[in-house]
Amino acid sequence: MLPAIVLSLVVSSVSHAGNQKEEAIADSVRLALAKVIADPRPPKPSFDKIEERIKYLHWLGEMSDRLTRRIPDRQTRLELLETIWYESKRAGLEPAMVMGLMQVESGFKKYATSIVGARGYMQVMPFWSRVIGDGDPKKLFHMQTNLRYGCSILRMYIDMEGGNLYLALGRYNGSRGRPEYPNAVLANWKNWEFKG
Repeated sequence: MLPAIVLSLVVSSVSHAGNQKEEAIADSVRLALAKVIADPRPPKPSFDKIEERIKYLHWLGEMSDRLTRRIPDRQTRLELLETIWYESKRAGLEPAMVMGLMQVESGFKKYATSIVGARGYMQVMPFWSRVIGDGDPKKLFHMQTNLRYGCSILRMYIDMEGGNLYLALGRYNGSRGRPEYPNAVLANWKNWEFKG
């Protein structure tokens, strides 16, 4: 009985993410990504207009309600949502898309690890810490670091694919050209859209 319980705990904590491929990237792209990753600013959004701040606060409240079952601790949930908003906007991505990707990749589990070694909320492969970071893959379990890497890498793939989100999502997952992963992310994106 005990081995079955241990096995189920191990299997439930392992994500089924694909295998991002380490690709040759231009030095200018690598340096730009490294600069973004190294930026120490905390994920606190700022707004030019009060209306934008009000819309953000409504988004934060609604997303917090939707995530309660997955992340019961209110403080953790709010910190995650603030970070999602900040890092996705910073990378020019829709927060709902990033949340759809996170749902597929890790089920919103901070310490999710795939069978190929991808880590954290956005299932970032450890080689990225060497290519654009400080070489410490343990930091990929840090919330802001993981989201900053994930959003920056996804933005790079979208740009590499000329704005083709379907191909970029496939590349992010290591399954470029196959429909299952992009379709799953796009379907889950709808779960996190904000109508407010």
